[in-house]
Amino acid sequence: MYLGRHIHLQTHAAVKMLHERLSQSDVDRFLTEARTIAHLRHPHIVRVLDFGVQDENPFLVLDYAPHGNLRQQHPNGTPVPLATIVSYVKQVAGALQYAHQHQLIHRDIKPENMLLGHNHEVLLSDFGIAVLAQNTTPENVRRRRTRLERLPTWYLNSFRRIPVRPVISMHWG
Repeated sequence: MYLGRHIHLQTHAAVKMLHERLSQSDVDRFLTEARTIAHLRHPHIVRVLDFGVQDENPFLVLDYAPHGNLRQQHPNGTPVPLATIVSYVKQVAGALQYAHQHQLIHRDIKPENMLLGHNHEVLLSDFGIAVLAQNTTPENVRRRRTRLERLPTWYLNSFRRIPVRPVISMHWG
């Protein structure tokens, strides 16, 4: 993960790199998934500002969430006030409802994927392992499961497998 600064707008963004080379079919799959996620517009879903593939390595440019994630904000064993928990649940539930209305299933809900934005609002992130939902008939579920079993590991575990690096400055634009 890198901290980027747009050279023209002078705004910060998070740049998430997946450090695995992709075949052309994997590139096509990544671009399709990234395009779908980039179209999500909700106050509690981190925005995808840009995406692409550089030297067969995919990347996402995301809104920067300056206050880290819920795991960092509330380490294990730290008491969290009930009102705070209720606020977090409402925000995440709204984001998930919106994603589901757009036939997208997140599949990796955890505190590390709930970022805190500029106003300490919760931003659901890491839709990179999401699965586009289709009909949930038994036949479609079997077909979807078979497709998932054939997908490369980077698609299913991409963001969880990347070691977090110190944030460095880089420019794009």
